[in-house]
Amino acid sequence: MISIKNLQKVFTSSSGSVQAVDDVSLDIEKGEIYGVIGYSGAGKSTFIRLLNRLEDPTSGEVIIDGQDIAKLRNGQLRKARQEIGMIYQHFNLLWSRTVKDNIAFPLEIAKVPKAEINKRVQELIDLVGLSGREDYFPSQLSGGQKQRVGIARALANNPKVLLCDEATSALDPETTDSILNLLTDINKQLGLTIILITHEMHVISKISNRVAVMEGGQVVEEGDVLEVFRHPKQKVTKRFVQQVMGDKEQDDALEAIVAEYESGTVLRLHFVGEKTNQAVISEVAKQYPVAVNILQGKITQTQKGAYGTLVVHLTGDDDDIQKAIQYISETSVEVEVNPNVE
Repeated sequence: MISIKNLQKVFTSSSGSVQAVDDVSLDIEKGEIYGVIGYSGAGKSTFIRLLNRLEDPTSGEVIIDGQDIAKLRNGQLRKARQEIGMIYQHFNLLWSRTVKDNIAFPLEIAKVPKAEINKRVQELIDLVGLSGREDYFPSQLSGGQKQRVGIARALANNPKVLLCDEATSALDPETTDSILNLLTDINKQLGLTIILITHEMHVISKISNRVAVMEGGQVVEEGDVLEVFRHPKQKVTKRFVQQVMGDKEQDDALEAIVAEYESGTVLRLHFVGEKTNQAVISEVAKQYPVAVNILQGKITQTQKGAYGTLVVHLTGDDDDIQKAIQYISETSVEVEVNPNVE
């Protein structure tokens, strides 16, 4: 569906040049929710603006449904943009227009007949859950409701792709979850390809199928969200995973507790998907003469299933501890022995 090849963007000014996007190549499948995560200055917002030519690339290709957006001009580009919806962090609504008139705006630009506009607008209002607020102005809406208007407007021309630039960053956690649930529903109902730019790992873990991690204008890590959670390779990726799975105060406390143990073995167990429901620890305690002390546990839900970690301390005969570790490993739970708990 989307193939990005050697994409680059260099901004040049009197003070020098800045490489905002540096040789990025990605393939995004039709109908998936693809996350791009990075801290401020990583190049992710420039990257997403290159996908619909709000920024012109310095070089490279952006092929969407067989068409290189980077090469289109004038009328061809306007037509292609109608198939790429975009929602923004700060909504970008027209404050003098009502909800229904904001949603109708791109249809008016496309010169769609009035009767078709009215029908389409009502469909979208129902889809995003704004029935009864058709005649409200943006100033009368909550942040979440404003973003729902932004989503409806982005869907007005039946796009194939929806770009989300920090779409939940201005919202509180509860509203963020409601917007992410809406995007998931839209993805399922419409088969829409969604590309999500964010600096929050919670957003990625909740709805993305795959993720690319950006730093310094480059994609430094990419893969299935669950796999990235289990085995983050880059330092920046580990920091993002820590956002969801970590708690600095708890980790400091855990480190102090572990330091007090003079015997036994500390394990960090990684549970994935349905394995998070297995009663592994209770089975170990039943089958082997070892004492199990649970030190810390964390779990999060991803689009591909639950991912959890559990840190435990085993005491007993060394041979029995090794047998217990072997048993745990055979259940397909990943085991780290004496891990760095920082």
